[in-house]
Amino acid sequence: MAYIDVFNGDADGICALHQLRLAEPLESTLVTGLKRDIELVKTVKAAAGDVVTVLDISLDRNRAGLDDLLARGARVRYFDHHYAGTVPTHRNLVAVIDESGVACTSGLVDRHLNGRHRIWAIVGAFGDGFEEAAMALARALEVDAKRLETLRELGAALNYNAYGETEADVMVNPAALYRIVSNYANPFDLFAREPLIAHLCQERAADLRRALKVKPREARATTACLLPDEAWSRRVSGTLANRLALDDPQRAHAVITPRVAGGYLVSVRSPRGGGPSAVEFCRRFPTGGGRRAAAGVDVLPESHLNDFLEAFEEAYSRSLQ
Repeated sequence: MAYIDVFNGDADGICALHQLRLAEPLESTLVTGLKRDIELVKTVKAAAGDVVTVLDISLDRNRAGLDDLLARGARVRYFDHHYAGTVPTHRNLVAVIDESGVACTSGLVDRHLNGRHRIWAIVGAFGDGFEEAAMALARALEVDAKRLETLRELGAALNYNAYGETEADVMVNPAALYRIVSNYANPFDLFAREPLIAHLCQERAADLRRALKVKPREARATTACLLPDEAWSRRVSGTLANRLALDDPQRAHAVITPRVAGGYLVSVRSPRGGGPSAVEFCRRFPTGGGRRAAAGVDVLPESHLNDFLEAFEEAYSRSLQ
């Protein structure tokens, strides 16, 4: 029997898996990728009796791969908070899915473990932009302000490393980053002792300074920021989108980044004031998906950019009428 862990290479995926393996130590095969490497389940080579744990990737985008694993007799645990569609019913599937928008995958694992390694759920929630959820978890542990800021910075650094079109864009591949994180039971030790984390924090801050100098296109209900065709743009797209949403939560925000292969990658954050959820809007496009507050379009053809911007403003300006 083999154990296989399939996870998104961002802060939420890494911290969700880290909680599980702190509680349930075992040797497993890692299957992961960058933020938009979503269709990972179809790459898993599992046989009857193997145990596959899937964390923080859309079931809807991995339905065919999941069906194949179940048909081969693998046992699957699936934790996720993205749009899932219809969840299959199967004796070998345990699905912990919550699309409500109040919890990230690290939060779902925290519930599953009854808070045994909650400090890492806080890191994952901060990294994934779940500020309120992170603060609620931190209050339960009575984390003071200074330590809370360390957890926020650590989560942001882990998340920043997941954004890039290829591994050449990021500082370290996500599997290697997870292995580094897995050496630390205490996130404060990771932050203080691991040189890579300090490097990620420095690079993230530098990339964000560059991005904030780009003048956005502002309309009545939306802000759209078209970044230049640079590796730093692809790295910072998620960080910038989260920053814009935190600074101005009543507007919808889109960060648009040129892809090396052509077209654009889009990160969308929906407003608190109304309008469609981010995933509702992004699913209008063939490669769109995500969750209620944060979603994206993996490939937007260059010729469709103006149509996207018009649709984006129209969708969210309706809520202001």
